[in-house]
Amino acid sequence: MGAMGEETETARRARLAELDRELDRLRYRHDIAMSAFRFEEATALGPAIAMLEKERELLAAALPQVEPPTGIAPILVRPRRRR
Repeated sequence: MGAMGEETETARRARLAELDRELDRLRYRHDIAMSAFRFEEATALGPAIAMLEKERELLAAALPQVEPPTGIAPILVRPRRRR
């Protein structure tokens, strides 16, 4: 990947992090509004959350995975009992 591609990927990853922070903030506001029985306010946040989730989904799909899944699950070793 060239320098231009790395800059683009870095910018996309920065935007993805920004979207995650904004989604966390809006979801928090939604939860607070719901727990305070302010349903109109919570409902008004729905379209903004949906739009950001869609943008995040498209952006994440366009980025290469950092570590491709191997399909190998680790085996947990049980501790041995003393006799």
